[in-house]
Amino acid sequence: MKATKHLLAMVLILIAISTYAQLKTETNEEQVPYIEVTGTAEKEVIPDQIYVGFYLQEKYVNKTKVSIEEQELKLKDAIKSIGVDLANLSVSDLNADYIKVNWQKKDVLTKKNYTLKLADATIVGKFFQELDKLEITDANISKVSYSKMDSLVKEVKINAIKAAKNKADYLLAAIGEKTGKALVVRETETLKNINYSNSYYTNSYIDGVKVLGSSNTTFNSKNNEIQFQKIKVESTIYVKFSIK
Repeated sequence: MKATKHLLAMVLILIAISTYAQLKTETNEEQVPYIEVTGTAEKEVIPDQIYVGFYLQEKYVNKTKVSIEEQELKLKDAIKSIGVDLANLSVSDLNADYIKVNWQKKDVLTKKNYTLKLADATIVGKFFQELDKLEITDANISKVSYSKMDSLVKEVKINAIKAAKNKADYLLAAIGEKTGKALVVRETETLKNINYSNSYYTNSYIDGVKVLGSSNTTFNSKNNEIQFQKIKVESTIYVKFSIK
């Protein structure tokens, strides 16, 4: 019984000590002078990954069916002719579509969707020229991105927190004070405008190819130039500094 009372007393003492230490810490923190600032940074880059979607479909030429395989061989030759690695070509939909063209003979034409990843607007223009030669009349710019996005985001965040430190420095210098250590660091926002999908229009043509592009893609009809809006990354970071 005495042992139980002693144990209970020890527990109560430990709780009291812990509570006192916590209250003291909070009180000390409240007494530390501080400054709260936010730093922002942004950077724009030109997209270096442009995804062009298109399809091949079996067709009849002079009553002879031209298979997708035959067209695909020509397509691959065209892609290699503009210096693009065939590894960038992929089938978008493994389940080919089937289109009936003659109900009596029960003939069908197959259709396969493809995506080709390209590096810049110039090579995209060259590819559209090849599509025109192959009589592929529909293509869409499905999305664009930047290959080093992770590094870009990291760089912008670092610049944002440096901007916060710089802001604290010059504000405190104005009143004869100096910036101390960071007490709280919190990322409040990081924005990336890289989604080009789901915003197509259908009234642009390049070398006879109807191009479905996003509203952030512009086409110069005089010389068939394609221009992509730069990708922008923005970051805002909140920092609470002590004042020395």
